[in-house]
Amino acid sequence: MTTQTVSRRAFLQVSALAGGGLLIGLYGRPGAGAQGPQAAPLSPHSFIRITPDGLVYIKAKNPEVGQGVRTMLPMIIADELDVDWASVRVEQAEVDQEKYGVQFAGGSLTTPQNWTLMRQMGAAGRHLLVAAAAATWNVPADECSTANGEVRHAASGRTLGYGALASRAAEMPLPDLATLRLKDPSRFTIIGKPIPGVDNLKIVTGQKLFAIDFTIDGMLHAVFEKCPVFGGRVRTANLDAVRAMPGVRHAFVVEGGDDLTTLVGGVAIVADTYWQAKTARDALEVTWDEGPTASQSSEAWARRAAELGPQPPAQWVRTDGDVDAALASAAKVVEAAYSYPFLSHAQLEPEVCTARYRDGRLEIWSPSQTPGNALQAVARTLGIDQTAITMHQLRGGGGFGRRLTNDYVVEAAWIAREVNGAPVKLQWTREDDMQHDFYRPGGFHFFKGGLDAAGRVVAWRNHFVTFGRGTQVAGQAGHTGTDYPGGFIPNYALGQSLLELGVPTGAMRAPRSNALAFVLEGFLDELAAAAGHDPIEFRLQLLQQPQIPLAPPPGGRGGRGGFGSQFDAARMRGVLELVREKSGWSRRTSLPSGRGMGVGAYYSHMGYFAAVADVSVDAERRVRVHNVWVAGDIGSQIINPTNAANQVEGSVIEAMSHLMSWEITFDRGRAVESNFHQYQPMRMPQAPEHIETHFLTTANPPTGLGEPALPPVVAAIPNAIFAATGDRVRTLPLAKSGYSWA
Repeated sequence: MTTQTVSRRAFLQVSALAGGGLLIGLYGRPGAGAQGPQAAPLSPHSFIRITPDGLVYIKAKNPEVGQGVRTMLPMIIADELDVDWASVRVEQAEVDQEKYGVQFAGGSLTTPQNWTLMRQMGAAGRHLLVAAAAATWNVPADECSTANGEVRHAASGRTLGYGALASRAAEMPLPDLATLRLKDPSRFTIIGKPIPGVDNLKIVTGQKLFAIDFTIDGMLHAVFEKCPVFGGRVRTANLDAVRAMPGVRHAFVVEGGDDLTTLVGGVAIVADTYWQAKTARDALEVTWDEGPTASQSSEAWARRAAELGPQPPAQWVRTDGDVDAALASAAKVVEAAYSYPFLSHAQLEPEVCTARYRDGRLEIWSPSQTPGNALQAVARTLGIDQTAITMHQLRGGGGFGRRLTNDYVVEAAWIAREVNGAPVKLQWTREDDMQHDFYRPGGFHFFKGGLDAAGRVVAWRNHFVTFGRGTQVAGQAGHTGTDYPGGFIPNYALGQSLLELGVPTGAMRAPRSNALAFVLEGFLDELAAAAGHDPIEFRLQLLQQPQIPLAPPPGGRGGRGGFGSQFDAARMRGVLELVREKSGWSRRTSLPSGRGMGVGAYYSHMGYFAAVADVSVDAERRVRVHNVWVAGDIGSQIINPTNAANQVEGSVIEAMSHLMSWEITFDRGRAVESNFHQYQPMRMPQAPEHIETHFLTTANPPTGLGEPALPPVVAAIPNAIFAATGDRVRTLPLAKSGYSWA
């Protein structure tokens, strides 16, 4: 890396704009310990600004949708910079991936992508401040140390605060990131400490903070009516009548296209107020060309899956050994059919975006989880250069993967260009959000497993009936066979058949894993019961087996990647052993009738997690979750213990929503459920009496936490219901089997 100097003139120019202080810009690549998709080399940018009075302004680069990164990333920088957290002020970075690298919220990737790089940013800032102090005192830099926002020279007893050094530090040459000495973790003063979220006060006092709160002078309000069948187009609309309604400024047809992730056909209405726009929409009369998806329904899919399940799969995804021979010689054979529904994300803030098109330039204010993708989609759809677009990150009221897709951003941008001048805020209703989602796909699994005389699993066959178009699996509807227990059973076969789908699907918190954990851990639990073995010990013994490399299936098709080669059985055994200890698993045999404990374990998004649930079920099939224990291994460092516990507890609560009553069904291509009266989330009185979180610290780079704690809970509670009642739950939601929360 070459050194770069910041001229005094450049410093003064920037400080005049920013209110004075140090501006640190660095070139860098994600360093050791970063995993997952990586950003391009960073351009000069500003993560840190120090004002003369010693306040430290740190940019949070990634979108914040409730996962805590707006606090966590600045914590990492501040610790390496050696400042007091009380002196830190967090600012949201603008969307500029040339300056900040990838800006993204999803896949629990923020920590692995940024852990080392953010430490380097803070360490580089400290390096410049030390260099400035050493030059001021005319002493060697290695005689200086830092603490609490000041540089110290022990030999002379002199100190200088960072605010006093900021101007001179801006003129120091930037260091090579590879040469920086990062703190030993034993010296962390902020990392590893429980830090409240920087927005907490605003949230609990109801201050304007979220994208739905955003206003700007002269703003108009828009609504967008789309065909209830995905991919449908407008035939006719009573636009003249709508335009004559009070406050309506514009009403027009949007032709749209075939890409459901960007802009589809519909009718846009723009008015002076949201209520006027909504009232006009209520009076809108549209006839639609509904298209081929109108022939699809949940009932038809279920019937076809039942027909396909017993048949040979259309494609083999993974095959190890000889499953037929192993089943034929097995001492005991277990068969089971599992299914789970489509789900809507149901984030509390429906989709919202504000845009202004003026003088050939577009400005956007959005809670997107993928702002870089949003810029590309808007530029492509509107046919404008991406350099003509400015995008601001607003805090999102949840996302859970829904805001990885930027259809609502493109809609707002398109409407703003049609209005041409005034800013326009597009606001979806809850019904829009639930009935025009990119859903967690449903699926059907038909299992057959074999046990030998000692109760060991010797065969596993799964015919997975999932969704797609032609031979292409729908988004997040796949199963590669690399998911544990794949690779640990000597005779293993995963086959796949597709149901035709015109409904859009996408990532939802712990995508794929949030569904597969229920079926894979459920059937594994069935095998443990059939073997007469302790469910945790059964899993631990299986994880002792040599891991089988993923080989191409017959014909060379399928067998695609996944995380099989990354899976560390020892780490999974570690969290199972930890949750066994913390839950008091051995006491389960002394629980009263109608009460039981169940376990689930899953590797998801680089995190190893196991959960034990303690539940009771009464004669009316009312389920009470008394306790949940969760053990996780996300590497060597828990950056913010407060947020880590919140993420795990939130995962438990959301998993319970997944389990009991969440289900999106389709009739004539339409989503039937439209609001929370049909799609009820967990209520506070139904929450577990006690949730306990434990982390196993291992010598692995830190990884993320937004997703991997959820999947094992989706398995542990149904397995606990079996332990309490003997009733094996194989279909979600639980309400379909007559269960409810107590």
